[in-house]
Amino acid sequence: MRKPNIGDPPTSVFTRIAGVSCLGFAATIVLANVVDRVVDADGLAAALTPTAWVLSTLFGAGAVSALWRSERERGEAWSLVGFAGLLLQNGAFAAVVALRLALPSADRSAGLPALHDALFTLNGVFLALALTGLSVGGARSALIPRWHAALGLLSAALLFASATLAPLVVARPGPPGLLGLGGWLLWVGWLVAYGVALLRPGARVGQAVSARPGETMPCS
Repeated sequence: MRKPNIGDPPTSVFTRIAGVSCLGFAATIVLANVVDRVVDADGLAAALTPTAWVLSTLFGAGAVSALWRSERERGEAWSLVGFAGLLLQNGAFAAVVALRLALPSADRSAGLPALHDALFTLNGVFLALALTGLSVGGARSALIPRWHAALGLLSAALLFASATLAPLVVARPGPPGLLGLGGWLLWVGWLVAYGVALLRPGARVGQAVSARPGETMPCS
């Protein structure tokens, strides 16, 4: 990633909001999972998810604004791919949370638990889209370093593999489900690093960043 210079313009207000939102999104989803697993209170965990959806949307919009001019000059739209993935995962997880809230009062034989587990696993496809789009776009625009992009692509691969194996994950919980867990943990770390990147000086709306002489940009 290009190091900020003294003469760099300050990070825009919206990009700073996006960076803080990204960090807040990571913290919220971790807290929701801790509440769900440790406290075992589905209602309390579900109460945190609307905040997570708002924060993820602000993060995605801010990432697009920071990358768009650079991408447009190259004729690319990786950031839009990532933003679409974030919006799709918001919609998919809204259905997951709705099913989770409905389960206590539903007939367990109606197949709702299996539907919940299937949607939860298949949501990995949308997370993989978000990770791929924003990792490739961020690396090619020099917003994030290559190790960060590689982390995102590894997480995307694990989540996509878990979604592809959804029939096995839902029918026989065990080793296949560990793919999704590993991908999710990497996703959280990737989010924290992306939030920090958006808060750095120079990560501003519309700033096109090109490679230094002698450096090559990651391939699309």
